[in-house]
Amino acid sequence: MARRDEIECWLTDMDGVLVHENRALPGAAELLQQWRDEGKPYLVLTNNSIYTPRDLSARLRASGLEVPEEAIWTSALATASFLKSQMPGGSAFVIGEAGITTALHEAGFIMTDTDPDYVVVGETRNYSFEAITRAIRLISAGARFIVTNPDATGPSAEGPMPATGAVAALITKATGMEPYVVGKPNPMMFRSALNRIGAHSENTGMIGDRMDTDVVAGIEAGLHTILVLTGISDQAEIEKYPFRPDEILSGVSELLRTEPFESDEI
Repeated sequence: MARRDEIECWLTDMDGVLVHENRALPGAAELLQQWRDEGKPYLVLTNNSIYTPRDLSARLRASGLEVPEEAIWTSALATASFLKSQMPGGSAFVIGEAGITTALHEAGFIMTDTDPDYVVVGETRNYSFEAITRAIRLISAGARFIVTNPDATGPSAEGPMPATGAVAALITKATGMEPYVVGKPNPMMFRSALNRIGAHSENTGMIGDRMDTDVVAGIEAGLHTILVLTGISDQAEIEKYPFRPDEILSGVSELLRTEPFESDEI
């Protein structure tokens, strides 16, 4: 396992690590700049499949963080990448928003509600009874069931709201079919991210705020794992699990260099 000073590439979660409620967390902007200065490849990861990378880049910019869209890797992109590798030019019936539909279109998939190869469920705020019914009937007829991420609830200003995992559970209950879930904690999400930037697990670090997704998937993917306490995890949460991250930090500000960086370039 790499020590922190041997890490050449970085993967980082977004919510609870770089931003909280659309505000940049302390040290986040400086850390991104540090990686740019050092020429270290990085990706910002999110299990949220609602938004396209362009949307997320704009949202991050509004919070004070400059992250180009090509440096963002979502569960929707990971799902599209996986499905393209499984069945190039396949078809899918999709319950989801622009993040997943755009990713699948760009991967060469056809959207259809007639005899699709896959039923794909992503994060959505607008699913209908008709769409759920259609998904259930297509899966019962043989379509493969894919879900972008397992999160049962998501945060909102008013409190928790049902997320992808909750909608998927409704379909599972009606069909008896469990979906294949691509996003965290499936290490597939990290492996596809590593492939995206040409990184290797032995010299890549992963920063996250959740033991049950970020840390366990990072460990299973062979990454150097760092848990920050600016999200949902505290010491009591950490103690619940039989595994440990390599490092526990108060926040990403602890990853900032204390000495000036000197480039090798003349």
